[in-house]
Amino acid sequence: MANLRGNLFRYGIFATGIGFILAVLGFAYAYFTVSIPDANSFVNSQSTIIQYADGQEIGRLGSENRTVVKLANIPLHVRQAVMAAEDRNFYTQSAVSPVGIARALFNNLKSGTLNGQGGSTITQQYAKTAFLTPERTITRKVKELIIAIKLQNQMSKDDILESYLNTIYFGRGSYGIQTASEVYFGKSVSNLSVSQAAILASILRSPGYYDPSYSKENATRLEARWKYVIDGMIAKEWLTKTDAAKLTYPVTRDRVTSGALAGPKGYVISWVVHELAKLGFSEAQLQTGGYVIKTTLEKKNQVAAVRAMDGRGPKNAPESFHAALVSIRPGTGEIVALYGGKDYLVTQLNGATQSITQAGSGFKPFAIIAALEQGIPLTSIWNGESPQVFDDVGKPYPVFNYGNEQEGEIDLLAATAHSINTIFVPLGIKAGLDNVVDVARRAGIPSTVALMPTPSISLGVASPHVIDMASAYATFAANGTYATPFIIKEVLGANKGVLYEGKIKAQQAFQPDVMADLTYALEQVTQYGTGGAAASGVGRPIAGKTGTTTDNASAWFNGYTVEFATTVAMFRDDATQSLNGIGGNYAFTGGTFPAQVWNTYTKIAQKGMPATSFPEPANIGGTEPISYLDAVPTLDPELAGKYESGATKKKKLAAKQ
Repeated sequence: MANLRGNLFRYGIFATGIGFILAVLGFAYAYFTVSIPDANSFVNSQSTIIQYADGQEIGRLGSENRTVVKLANIPLHVRQAVMAAEDRNFYTQSAVSPVGIARALFNNLKSGTLNGQGGSTITQQYAKTAFLTPERTITRKVKELIIAIKLQNQMSKDDILESYLNTIYFGRGSYGIQTASEVYFGKSVSNLSVSQAAILASILRSPGYYDPSYSKENATRLEARWKYVIDGMIAKEWLTKTDAAKLTYPVTRDRVTSGALAGPKGYVISWVVHELAKLGFSEAQLQTGGYVIKTTLEKKNQVAAVRAMDGRGPKNAPESFHAALVSIRPGTGEIVALYGGKDYLVTQLNGATQSITQAGSGFKPFAIIAALEQGIPLTSIWNGESPQVFDDVGKPYPVFNYGNEQEGEIDLLAATAHSINTIFVPLGIKAGLDNVVDVARRAGIPSTVALMPTPSISLGVASPHVIDMASAYATFAANGTYATPFIIKEVLGANKGVLYEGKIKAQQAFQPDVMADLTYALEQVTQYGTGGAAASGVGRPIAGKTGTTTDNASAWFNGYTVEFATTVAMFRDDATQSLNGIGGNYAFTGGTFPAQVWNTYTKIAQKGMPATSFPEPANIGGTEPISYLDAVPTLDPELAGKYESGATKKKKLAAKQ
């Protein structure tokens, strides 16, 4: 046993020695084979190109917003602030910090990933920024170390610091300390105060994480890091405690976007950047990485969206007015058109993907599906009188039809065409309010949108994004197949290698026969009901649903052909403000401007495409009329009159068309 332990010990020493020798030889080979490229050629040729699905260019990221300055023209306190933030011993330590590398290695092993934590000196950061791609691999890290060592042997510390300060990315499209000074403070680097220098030194670590213009959380993080930088300057005796106590926290300028993002295109590019961030591509990487981003957007569809909004949307709308459109290919989830607003330079809030507003009667199909799944047919007969009062957990819930319209006894098919509120509330109750919520989730309304199983759920009191509703109606158009919406089709690296490839993520959410009956019902909306404006001259089968909320505060048209599902929504900043009167229409409903925009978009986008028919209705539950007049009990009708006076009258659901 003793001999065995001894042999194992000797073998261990031998193996360790062999491993060490191989590592040294490998590093030596890499040292003599890795050269320092030309920094200027890298910096000036790494714009990221964003393309349509067919390869035509949408726009670019990473224009050379850079002004090179000599180190002598960069104040000493600016240099010291950067060193306090990134490498306090820059002038005294080696280009590579063994302690920093050990710490980074420990953190990486602890997390189980190569996450790039810590370990980088200013020289290493310059090597990575100016000469290498941002990939996180062992090979890239070794190259970074070798280039850093070679830079130290070939350049003075002052030269390295000067190059670093002219190369590093500060966010907002700015490279180098001079441009960052202008972008964040509107002044030359030579005029920066100590406080302002500490702000820029804090931001460069991760602009998307610290730039205060993005979020309140960023502002809080930036202030904490600013204090860290100031404390570092005190610790290195570059700043006295007395002078530090006199400093005031500076205010940065508002973020102004590049002219390349002007108009509707800016919303497309910003959303692409947003989605790429979720895939691990940072803003700094996109600004310098030389990527080619191929999207799912079809140029014909995108042009159609802009033309439709410009041509059929309301004129002279107030600044508080917003219009958005999302079009999705059913069954795949590919976003083929996205209109987030008129001008990204005016407001950066994307109306298609970020804004929320009440959905109105666009939610009624969820109640229809829940009913069909319970065997309740389109031929079921309901009471369409208005008003009616229902029980909402012990409280009276009055429901009115649009204009207090009286329909009497009609079937669900006709109730859908004319959007009868007093039928859809009991329909949802009878089908099961939890079932209505479940249907909405399966269709594509994400968990981030609050849905409550109350009687009002069928009338669309929830506030989804435009993309959420487009996704749900795409599920209907795909005969019940839900596909996660996506816009990034492919990401190519600077060497044209594929770094990411988008994949269709689809699953069957509903039975095709249920979807066939739903589509048949929604066809009635465009042929005989509230969505007639959407069908004019389209020349192909369409199905859809209008949606208008209380007091006409938001208006929708959600519709689809076999090929595309498209949602158009219009709303104001203040959800309590009515759209009435905008564009000359007194009653601004989903059947007016939203349906008109949808109509023009579809005609342009599908011009030249053959007309494709929807499946025939399955007639779930039979074709004979079945009475549901007493399916859900109502409260004393006289109670309704009490809700027609005063402030409560304004809250009635008469406008939910």
